[in-house]
Amino acid sequence: MGGSSDLIIIENVTKKFNGKTVLNNVSAKISAGKILGLIGKSAAGKSVLIHMLRGSEGYAPDSGRVLYRVNRCPECGGMDLPSEGAPCPRCGARSATEEIDYWGMGEHDPVRQELKGRIAIMLQRTFALFGDMSVVENVMEAIRPDAKGRVEKAIGLLEFVNMTHRTTHIARDLSGGEKQRIVMARQLAKDPLFFLADEPTGTLDPYTSGLVHERLVRHVRESGICMVLASHWPEAIVQMADSAIWLDSGNVVAEGDPRDVTERFMAEYRFERSEGREAGEPIVRLDDAQKHFFSVSRGVVKAVDGVSLEIREREIFALVGLSGAGKTTMSRMISGMTPATGGSVKVRIGDDWVDMSEAGLSGKGRATPYIGFLHQEYSLYPFDTVLQNLSTSIGMKMPAELAKMKAAQVLYSVGFPKRDVERILYSYPDSLSVGECQRIAFAQVLIKEPRLIILDEPTGTMDPITKTIVAKSIIRARDDLDETFVIVSHDMDLIQNCCDRAAFVKGGKIIGSGPPAEVIRMFEAEEASAAKGDRS
Repeated sequence: MGGSSDLIIIENVTKKFNGKTVLNNVSAKISAGKILGLIGKSAAGKSVLIHMLRGSEGYAPDSGRVLYRVNRCPECGGMDLPSEGAPCPRCGARSATEEIDYWGMGEHDPVRQELKGRIAIMLQRTFALFGDMSVVENVMEAIRPDAKGRVEKAIGLLEFVNMTHRTTHIARDLSGGEKQRIVMARQLAKDPLFFLADEPTGTLDPYTSGLVHERLVRHVRESGICMVLASHWPEAIVQMADSAIWLDSGNVVAEGDPRDVTERFMAEYRFERSEGREAGEPIVRLDDAQKHFFSVSRGVVKAVDGVSLEIREREIFALVGLSGAGKTTMSRMISGMTPATGGSVKVRIGDDWVDMSEAGLSGKGRATPYIGFLHQEYSLYPFDTVLQNLSTSIGMKMPAELAKMKAAQVLYSVGFPKRDVERILYSYPDSLSVGECQRIAFAQVLIKEPRLIILDEPTGTMDPITKTIVAKSIIRARDDLDETFVIVSHDMDLIQNCCDRAAFVKGGKIIGSGPPAEVIRMFEAEEASAAKGDRS
């Protein structure tokens, strides 16, 4: 039944959705202080296994079992790491080690509910925070009200995720990468026995990713809990995991040493370099653009501080920088979502330059129909099929057959195999993987054929093979449709191989711009400096 140090035992689990096998006879054991890495392409089954381990509704195995080894107190029902006869940390009664079959008990069984409360989870691109609360309040809310030293614990967790410089900031004002770190702090605040992470650093810059990886590993080792990590990124699996499983269409392709498993997985991955194309006239122009706002707790905050920049037609232009540098705010100013508080931001439509800070149909309303934006926190209409999400749900008015043909074409372009497109068109978003939904959100942008497309972390949670396909889609759209792209990304491979120019953003300013290789060197130097400062 597993060794005494095993905390999670997965026994031959199989799961089907709508007759399709998404996990096929998967087994694994995760010991105290250890991390299991799951790697694979989108729809490989990684997220399904994570949700099964979490106890999410609808994810019960069709066959097989998931067992959790814990100490359980017979008096108060409290749970802790297994240690036969150890006193309960809540009431002091003598506890006993048990193996709990989560899916083998009733939905409302108190043991099941207590166990679920000790399982922490970080999901792909899900920033579940209280937007109107400060950062420290968000973390404190996750700590039991009767816990001693709640404030000290919250501050300690913010130090742990390197976010003390945002303690009093309002959560909605954070960047995506900063939100992700606060989510991690909230999950750790629950004192979990089991930690599940589905692409926990997919939208973080490499420096911050490395920091989060190192601290998660340290927490698992020091606390003696166990962790299951799902990632498309071989680097994350190698840096964090003690053992790894490669899943493909629900089947275990390989398992064992993380480096050996990821090298086999990456043998399929080839990223082709773009040759570039001559750019046209300027289409975006920022002139001393500023976005300053006032906070009672912080005073004047300079999210974007005096930026001057031109982007030309048919360019694929990248904004690069560490989390919180101002990249997303800058991209929102270009799209007209966030008005400038100083200087100007203009987009050319025909021969006219439109002020994107001027409200109304005669202002930015002239340009917004020609601008597509893919947010980090994208969302699809959950009760509509993919076909509806790509047509009627977004206001596309055309005959049904034409809508289906156009939707199919755009799904091909974002990497769905032709054999799967008919099934995907009539699927609902909640039946698809996060990576598949991300590509559909990208397709929603492309299907409107905008002149200017802004992508905020478009490949953050994609596997390398799908990322290659999406990069080719961007290049093809630029070459065939004369579209212009502004890409906010921490993905250095995408920037190097896909983009024509890039700008390095730091503290709301553009520090330098030029060919991607030069800007990446600036970024790497900043990473090294940040890492040196963190170590000191």
